[in-house]
Amino acid sequence: MHARIASVDVIGAHDLVGHITKRGARLSASRVDEVLAAMLTHFPVIGEEAATPPQIVVPAAVLPREPDPTIITLDDELTDQLLDGVLEAPIEDWMAFLDPAQAKLVRRSFNGPARIRGAAGTGKTVVGLHRAAYLARSTGGRVLFTTYIKTLPRVLESLLERLAPDMVGRVDFMGVHAFATRLLKERGIAFRTPGREARLAFDDAWNAIRASSPLRSSRFSRSYWEDEIKHVIKGRGLTRFDEYADLARVGRKHALPVETRQAVWDLYEAYSRGLRERRAHDWEDIVLLARDAVAAVPLERYDAVIVDEAQDLSCAMVSLMHHLVGDRADGLTLIGDGQQTIYPGGYTLGEVGISLSGRGVVLDVNHRNTAAILEFAKEMVADDQFVDIEGVDGVGDAVSDVSRSGPTPAFHRFSSRAEHDRSMIARLSEVLRLIGTGHGDVGILTATKRHADDVRGVLRDAGIPVIMLDEYSGRTSDAVRVGTVKRAKGLEFKQVLLAHVDRRLLDPVTGEPSETDRERRERGRRELYVGMTRARDGLWVGVRNGAGSGR
Repeated sequence: MHARIASVDVIGAHDLVGHITKRGARLSASRVDEVLAAMLTHFPVIGEEAATPPQIVVPAAVLPREPDPTIITLDDELTDQLLDGVLEAPIEDWMAFLDPAQAKLVRRSFNGPARIRGAAGTGKTVVGLHRAAYLARSTGGRVLFTTYIKTLPRVLESLLERLAPDMVGRVDFMGVHAFATRLLKERGIAFRTPGREARLAFDDAWNAIRASSPLRSSRFSRSYWEDEIKHVIKGRGLTRFDEYADLARVGRKHALPVETRQAVWDLYEAYSRGLRERRAHDWEDIVLLARDAVAAVPLERYDAVIVDEAQDLSCAMVSLMHHLVGDRADGLTLIGDGQQTIYPGGYTLGEVGISLSGRGVVLDVNHRNTAAILEFAKEMVADDQFVDIEGVDGVGDAVSDVSRSGPTPAFHRFSSRAEHDRSMIARLSEVLRLIGTGHGDVGILTATKRHADDVRGVLRDAGIPVIMLDEYSGRTSDAVRVGTVKRAKGLEFKQVLLAHVDRRLLDPVTGEPSETDRERRERGRRELYVGMTRARDGLWVGVRNGAGSGR
């Protein structure tokens, strides 16, 4: 029952919880404080407690331990009502929604660097977002929230406006590269923004390699060695060959003999000379310059740093963040999942000089995906093994519970682009007919920017509003989100369409693949896993023969 008489809402007892928890009815934390202050002003507590007759003194009962007063406990009915309300709201409300069971972790205190990890869908990013707001409020200082993906920070900043508008301006959101460049400018350290000159320096170094070099082996490609220098050598800031000669090369599974490593180092030295001659920098140089600048003169700006998708950073990047806060209590929080690493190379915290000493938390309840979507996605990484940043071999964290169910996804194979695009548009029309789903709740993801641009063109030709993830700021709008899986890391959508999937990632491997192809396939399947697990309610996967894996 629900009736309105003048300015009074009349609600039935069974409808009360749903009414007060519906979207738009709940107050923010700052508004609650304002209401409480007004109530105390206009309705002060009056009188003294009434006198009570003398009581017989008896031994005190043993009371249970007091709960943490900062944690709100909700019964199952209220929790379900809250969840139902946010499921119907635009996806941006969902991305800022904290499951009540996670609130305690947001406020947990650690006596040094800490790590929060868990499989896809367990709520790591939203916990980090709420933790940033909590630390800013409780310390009275500033918090840096950073990640490798340059487009994610502005989305998270917009979400913070929803959940803690009073903390806007107290939490800085920026990618690692953006932070490093800003720091260098503040310190007056000269550098050149990476671009054409850095690419030419590597071209010259590569073209000078003799045909007999082990780097020219058919098992490897030029891009493999570019990644080796970028992520393994410069990502650690190595300056001597003996450091590289004994390196475990975390994240790269093919062992390199000493003579091959020497050839790689020669290529690195030639590339470095080329950069110096051109007075140019690459992005790894920018990070290393910033790291060394903070190590020499500390930056006393932040009380806490939170790193999302920490597995995607390099050693030097994590070291830079660590230098900002050191080992102080609640200073550094690393968030991530080794299973979702989609860049070559890797590192361990031991290499950075960070010890967790038991300050690690694993989230194991999937709050995002349906059970069917999660099982479907896990097939992509069923045989995947990796070295986690804590230095142990891993196969991915297990999920103890999945609370939601839904239809089973499937691969849809097409022989032509036209057939693929017609089916994609039909699927989009189908999901938009679902109750509570608008254009802005749908994400169409691809492996490459070229394919994302193709999807944008198809949608615009069909009269469908589009916003590219490069331009998306985390604000609600009635436009389909389109972009690469890399740009979608940290984001969620009610419905996901994975378009132009390369069939070679799904078909059985034939023959003996090169090391380049083997690593590319492994990363490609991980990337599919990441894309699939962005889906909350439904998933469609379009596979096109000959789609390729071009960049």
